Amino acid sequence: QVQLVESGGGLVQAGGSLRLSCAASRTIFGLNTMAWYRQPPGKQREFVASLISDDSTNYADSVKRRFTISRHNAKNTVALQMNSLKPDDTAVYYCRYYSNNGPYSDYWGQGIQVTVSS
Repeated sequence: QVQLVESGGGLVQAGGSLRLSCAASRTIFGLNTMAWYRQPPGKQREFVASLISDDSTNYADSVKRRFTISRHNAKNTVALQMNSLKPDDTAVYYCRYYSNNGPYSDYWGQGIQVTVSS
């Protein structure tokens, strides 16, 4: 079992920045992905960004050029730097850590609130 703990959320004005972090309790061996998802109020959970252990990144169109995902493999952490925040970015943000090959593993954090005021 892997526990994921998110931190760094909060309230920020539009145009501001926040940095989310997620720490995993242990490593998933082999090719794996650390990612961020979010669930806006009254909407379904959606993909935000991902970073595979081979350093491949992927972003949702809505956050490209504003958000940057990074990871520290040795520390099993992933961060999401969020700049130029908009009210539409308001959501509960979730960290996800899963395997891309080998035995299937898929873990989610408990979520952290990000609120962007206009």
